Amino acid sequence: MIDRSDIESALTRLKQAPVGFLRQTPLWRLPGAALGVAAAEVWLKLEHLQVGGSFKARGMMNRLLAQPLTQAGVIVASGGNAGIATAAAARALGVRCEVFVPEVSPEAKRKKLRELGADVVVTGAVYAEAYQACLARQQATGALLTHAYDQPEVVAGAGTLGAEIEAQAGVPDSVLVSVGGGGLIGGLAAWFEQRSQVVALEPETAPTLFRAREAGEPVDVAVSGIAADSLGAKRIGDIAWAVTQAQVRQALLLSDESIARARHTLWSEFKLAVEPAAALGLAALQSGAYRPRADEKVCLIVCGANFDPSALA
Repeated sequence: MIDRSDIESALTRLKQAPVGFLRQTPLWRLPGAALGVAAAEVWLKLEHLQVGGSFKARGMMNRLLAQPLTQAGVIVASGGNAGIATAAAARALGVRCEVFVPEVSPEAKRKKLRELGADVVVTGAVYAEAYQACLARQQATGALLTHAYDQPEVVAGAGTLGAEIEAQAGVPDSVLVSVGGGGLIGGLAAWFEQRSQVVALEPETAPTLFRAREAGEPVDVAVSGIAADSLGAKRIGDIAWAVTQAQVRQALLLSDESIARARHTLWSEFKLAVEPAAALGLAALQSGAYRPRADEKVCLIVCGANFDPSALA
């Protein structure tokens, strides 16, 4: 479990990051009608413009700054975005980085990892298998392990996004958040607490939090589908589970078709080139899975942009 004090500590620690590593990403405030939504305002937090192409840079830099670093460097298992963020943070701090990615990870993400100087190991059909291989390697090398979503520093770092939203525009009535392993929703729910309604969104093909809620505890689930490279964790993280049990009332499932349609809208109408995981918020609104009040201010977290651009053709 983390809380606002952990996020405030992360905000202080991240001031020690190399100059220019983290960006204050734009927040667009649009009338709901601009997206065909019956809400007063829709806020698009454009975190896909963050260093490394996703919100993950916040948590990974926070983790590296909070722990001692040695010549062994850092190591991570990732579908792509956490690895890219770890590699970017490691390069900024001048340490080596090794990243284990599953076979489902797109070549665009592997290419970016190599450009950042990371040693890339492709192993396992899904994230969980890459993670087990990563753990074995970490025990052999002693490198600092960064977890894609289930370490206090990583979740607290993600929570700084909530603090940034509040500083830019105040507290929205609701925040719609894509969920994989839960690092992002854990951080945002810990920051906003009950001041804003934080809503968990998952693909029907990767329902880790939804199934955990049905079972009353985290459980393994089969994952596949359009957003599996980013939202492909087969079990919700323990930190996210604890935070969401306390702070998040709604967990919704979305079809791959609705996610693809929302992603197309973000590109065709707003020229936002994002990965499928970044489109779940709009998909929830377009599909009617989430129905805001007429006076509601809804914030959508546009969380990542690491994908093959030809997918938008």
